[in-house]
Amino acid sequence: MAARIELRVSPRPPLLTRSFGAFAVFEALVLIPASVYFYVFHGDWFLLYTVDVRLIPSALALIGFFLLAGIGALGFVVGASMVRGQRDTLGSILVVISLLAAGAVVFVARDRLAVVGSYSQFAGSFGLKDFGQGALVQGTVVMGTIVVVGMGFLLYRLHLGGRRGA
Repeated sequence: MAARIELRVSPRPPLLTRSFGAFAVFEALVLIPASVYFYVFHGDWFLLYTVDVRLIPSALALIGFFLLAGIGALGFVVGASMVRGQRDTLGSILVVISLLAAGAVVFVARDRLAVVGSYSQFAGSFGLKDFGQGALVQGTVVMGTIVVVGMGFLLYRLHLGGRRGA
């Protein structure tokens, strides 16, 4: 939605636009590294204690991060097709639904996010610490700030780039 001006006037496929390039840089330099940080240093918590991270082969984790980037690219293409089809309202509704779904994870998995430990500790209900204790809360604040600031720069860049191209 932020790149709608460029996407409407550019004859290029969405993945070859400058807007997608800016989005890809955001994914590569901000979003994926933040995800990798949580996976590497707080993996069991990051996966909501659904899987023991020690059992996941590193190649499978790498594929997962590529899938994360692919989902972002797919979202960009879907959004671009809606913008080009003059369905901005539907696109905006999907953005809001996506944000609400992402925020709902905090409420749905509150009991899992509130504690920090290993998969074994969570499964056995022993030795868990509150989220507010330790390095996880500090990492969450730092990574959250980096992602929010990066997203702000991305949205500004997309909006500014569309105005320059118009």
